[in-house]
Amino acid sequence: MTHKITKYTIIVGACLAVVYPLWVRMSTLTWDSGADLSSILFPFFGLTAASLLWLHAISGAFEPWLRANFNFDRFVQLTAGAILVCLIAHPLLLLISLGFKIWDLWAIYDITYIYIGATAWLLLISYDIIKPFKRQGFFARHWQKVLLISNIGFLLPFLHSLALGTDLQTGPLRAIWIFYGITATLAIVYTYGIRPILK
Repeated sequence: MTHKITKYTIIVGACLAVVYPLWVRMSTLTWDSGADLSSILFPFFGLTAASLLWLHAISGAFEPWLRANFNFDRFVQLTAGAILVCLIAHPLLLLISLGFKIWDLWAIYDITYIYIGATAWLLLISYDIIKPFKRQGFFARHWQKVLLISNIGFLLPFLHSLALGTDLQTGPLRAIWIFYGITATLAIVYTYGIRPILK
């Protein structure tokens, strides 16, 4: 019974970690029939991607326990697919809302954090491209380095979104985002730095 309570508590907590930021975004929207749908939707995909990336980072630190209690590979497969969809939809919808006038980004947003977001995007997309080859040749020999680099890609979206996200500038969601960033960093340090030494 205790095992089931723990399991479902973690599942509910994971769902809330993703749903709460979306609810905050939804609650701050002012609906306008003439509004461009792509400009309304693109932040939702960014928030979802960052929340799921946080879950990935945290779950890495608890992987041995999670594998014993959950279908961990299934969780990773489903959430990785959702992250990939968000990674494509978030910038694409933003560009659609700007009529693909990329230079308009410079007028609207801080260029430093645009570059941070673009770097994160490239690292995460590269990981998805490389992943099918992780048991082959060069990538098999250096897979831990690939994972470490991809985890840097996990952390950069928190800086990007914390600086540019309109819903993350004030209020409880900003504090939650800072918490996500700090705990994700600690989880990655433990997973790839401390745990291998302890083994």
